[in-house]
Amino acid sequence: MPRLSQPLVSIVVPVLNEAAGIQATLASLAPLRQRGVEVIVVDGGSLDTTAELARPHADAVVTAARGRARQMNAGAAAAQGAVLLFLHADTQLPPEAERRVAAAMAAGALWGRFDVTIVGRHPMLRVVAAFMNARSRWSGIATGDQALFVRRDVFERLGGFPDQPLMEDIELSQRLRRLAPPACLRARVATSGRRWETRGVWRTIFLMWRLRWRYWRGESAQSLAEAYR
Repeated sequence: MPRLSQPLVSIVVPVLNEAAGIQATLASLAPLRQRGVEVIVVDGGSLDTTAELARPHADAVVTAARGRARQMNAGAAAAQGAVLLFLHADTQLPPEAERRVAAAMAAGALWGRFDVTIVGRHPMLRVVAAFMNARSRWSGIATGDQALFVRRDVFERLGGFPDQPLMEDIELSQRLRRLAPPACLRARVATSGRRWETRGVWRTIFLMWRLRWRYWRGESAQSLAEAYR
């Protein structure tokens, strides 16, 4: 899709072996692209047809070393927008998301995130999402599931996402929070509950809280990534 001017918002989507769902995710972004939003897909070496399926639905598909932080940094470097929005491949934005982001930035925000709904069969997923939203609003920390967005100049000033295999979203949020509180948008992104349902909802809740506690106590992201796997 040709660009008549620099986009305000660039959406960066890191992917790895997402052939089953990437077309649906990108199709949901088609109305945003029609309004001038740029979509950059960053493939981390998929062994399936993710990149080929994504190419007709994105402004660019780039490759990067595997790792969500590295992929998102590569996407940011390739993007043209003044605001960067990082979107997981299994997450869909609410209607007119870019206009909500633009309004937050016009009001003076440097960065922000959306509330989240977790899509799945387990009744506890609604409770998990409610706690995620409340915790994020109280702590000023955003997770990748919440579609974090940030002004490009601020992102570059902080050096982007730290090159670590886990908690890269937590670490960047902590750095951003020192500059300004996040814009906590009430509009909800919808993210897949597959992680919770595959591993077990309660088991995943306890695992993530335990990992975050260990991270806040100073344990390395590398050791936590091994525990997560």
